Amino acid sequence: MNLPENRSTEAKDDWLFWRTPADTPPPLGTGVPPVGAGMMRRFLLPLCVMLGACMPVAPHDTVSRAAPAGDSALPPIKSFARAQPKAPIAANSDIARDFLDLAFTLESGRRLPYFSRFEGPVSLRVTGAAPAHLGADLDAVLHRLRSEAGIAIARTDAPNANITIQAVSRAEIQKNLPQAACFVVPNISDLSQYAGARRTQRTDWARITQRQKLAIFLPNDTSPQEVRDCLHEELAQALGPLNDLYRLSDSVFNDDNMHTVLTGFDMLILRVFYSPQLRSGMTRAEVAARLPAILAQLNPAGQSRLPQRRDATPRSWVATVQQALGPGTPPQGRLAAARSALNIARVMGWYDHRMGFSHYAMGRILQADHPAEARLQFQAAYHIYSQLPDCDLHMAYVSAALAAYALADGDAAAALALIAPAEASAAQHENAALLAQLLMLRAEALDLTGRSAEAEAVRLDSLGWARYGFGADWAVRAKLREVAALNPLKGRS
Repeated sequence: MNLPENRSTEAKDDWLFWRTPADTPPPLGTGVPPVGAGMMRRFLLPLCVMLGACMPVAPHDTVSRAAPAGDSALPPIKSFARAQPKAPIAANSDIARDFLDLAFTLESGRRLPYFSRFEGPVSLRVTGAAPAHLGADLDAVLHRLRSEAGIAIARTDAPNANITIQAVSRAEIQKNLPQAACFVVPNISDLSQYAGARRTQRTDWARITQRQKLAIFLPNDTSPQEVRDCLHEELAQALGPLNDLYRLSDSVFNDDNMHTVLTGFDMLILRVFYSPQLRSGMTRAEVAARLPAILAQLNPAGQSRLPQRRDATPRSWVATVQQALGPGTPPQGRLAAARSALNIARVMGWYDHRMGFSHYAMGRILQADHPAEARLQFQAAYHIYSQLPDCDLHMAYVSAALAAYALADGDAAAALALIAPAEASAAQHENAALLAQLLMLRAEALDLTGRSAEAEAVRLDSLGWARYGFGADWAVRAKLREVAALNPLKGRS
């Protein structure tokens, strides 16, 4: 754990990558749950500020139960028709640096001596008891990998597939890794093989010069969105980068977990990974020598952009953020750690998404016991994110929190003004849980203005997205009650 961009509060295995599980979101106003009580993806997941979202969490290298579509009394599950990724806006010189740090370092900070990838077409199969929604989400991401990243990857039923996605229960996963909800391991194809292969040379990434066989273990009793998010990250790491960097603002390869669906930046990174000018077994210096020409060809717009040269994220900031939002920290310890993270960000002179996230984290810690102070922190985060060209999704998370405050104040106009652009961002980034909560907030704000029929239509629209984002009917209804409680006409704020 010597690298600044390490994502765990604990020592990590270098042999696998995993996500920690997300449990039931807490009610509104209950503060920050322990990490491990709610999170998607690797370490920090802000799945909806203020509204009891999945909270950032855990180590190394993630969920709610979904009832079968036919068993639900709620409207049908909704899903996004097609991806709308934004093109990366970084300079190619910055992207080259990011690529090298992503490809040649493990999340533990351990350096990799060689570049590794699959050579030739990649085959993928699904085993286990896969949930009904997995097939469509898998087909969608495979199509993106082929069309956007140029990777020759296709599904097969053959037992010798390069990548095996095994769908098992969360209990089975946690029997092997107690804090994990999904993970990827090299050189095995079934969860039954994991215990015997763990911590052996067979599954040591540092000894792999060419990837040939990998297994991804996904839970089959979780919400559709959380399975999809887990699928995106684990599949991307099975194919490409083995590291995460806090300095990245528009990528799933970032422990702040704002992005949970592969972005335009991520697809460019994967496209470079599978450039014919690279091959497995190259050293860092050999890859670095070829990157300028590769990026000039694949991302010509990045040639003329000015580099930002964002500094590495100091381990002290990472550690305090993880302490503030991670598991096992008492309330006062969380607050002290959040203040420390914010102070470090100020000392670093940051005015990027990391400073915004520092304010955002502080707001989440404060919101239960000091709501007025928390609001100031969310406002500070909103101001920073609003000045940055690639933080519209970050701003949408914060907008949900601020809209909740406005709704509790009875200020429907302010709430609606915050919600409209946030809804568009949530939809573009395929975040159904965030979109559902924003729609629920809009419905309550419309009720405040006396537009009851319009409010009911919006509320009904939110339910299909909520079923995808939160899963079980009880979780969807709980979310409706939580948001309704903010409405001064219906309950106490």
